[in-house]
Amino acid sequence: MDKKLVKAGFNERRFNTGELKMNYVKGPNNGLALILIPGQTASWENYEKVLLPLSKKFEVFAVDIRGHGKSDWATGNYSFKTIGADMSAFLKEVVKRPAIISGNSSGGLIAIWLATNLPQHVLAIIAEDPPLFSAEWPRIKKEFVYHVLKSAVEIVRVLKDSRSVKELSDVLQKIEKPIKGKDTTRRLPHWITYLLAWMIRLYQSKGKIKFILIPFIPKKFKRLVEVMSTYDPDFSQAWVDGRIYQGLDHAKALKRVKCPMLLLHANWFRHPKYGLFGAMDDSDVKRTLSLVPHCQYKRIDSEHVIHSDKPDEFIREVETFANQL
Repeated sequence: MDKKLVKAGFNERRFNTGELKMNYVKGPNNGLALILIPGQTASWENYEKVLLPLSKKFEVFAVDIRGHGKSDWATGNYSFKTIGADMSAFLKEVVKRPAIISGNSSGGLIAIWLATNLPQHVLAIIAEDPPLFSAEWPRIKKEFVYHVLKSAVEIVRVLKDSRSVKELSDVLQKIEKPIKGKDTTRRLPHWITYLLAWMIRLYQSKGKIKFILIPFIPKKFKRLVEVMSTYDPDFSQAWVDGRIYQGLDHAKALKRVKCPMLLLHANWFRHPKYGLFGAMDDSDVKRTLSLVPHCQYKRIDSEHVIHSDKPDEFIREVETFANQL
């Protein structure tokens, strides 16, 4: 953990949900309880840019959901029902008071699940660019995120079954990013994918401590390597084959949200080949607001992970929203 976080009073802990051990960090008690739930593949470190500022006005908890970071894997048992059960136990036994739940991407869907299934423990929710409706079965198969999920499954499969740098590099080379306003896509240069593959193999063979001592590797690359080495690929597979959706119907859940809600919406566009690049389009937002009339909405010129791309704006929106509670 970063020394500044430790100095500010943050500490990392493990919680036994009764089924598995869940990893999280907790800051000092300086206000309302604020739970931060990262998106798919990400761990609590994803919130590092905003933890300190938020801790000045909140008691901040940032979690690793099952299959992520240092939390236990639950291969074959990933769904909103099981993840929700983990978070329910966490709220009841660790937080022990009504909290603001803020989730990015799939974490935003978890926040909505909690608001509808555990309303007495949820003070308010912040859905940070959640894939409402776009990540429902079977529509998800038409959108770019489905391609990303299948790629994630293949990448981690190669990580598990092979030690070849070239094979991993070839898989990484398949990753495409749509370009706004064009029919084409962008891929990483081969030398970058080979470098990433080499770093991942080094991480696997020498371990985390020695890997971090390598001075010339950018921090964001190290974080990517760590994520890919600790993430359970079955979590992505659950989205690909439909298992994850158990326990969450987006429209029905939204109708049941009675607590205050803030929806943060990042950039998006549509691509001729891959469909929606982003979490929600404007029609998805319109549908959401019709189902939750009291929901506050903020459009932000940002990449998908707003709290990382535009941390100051994220902090400002969270504090403004909380001040109204």
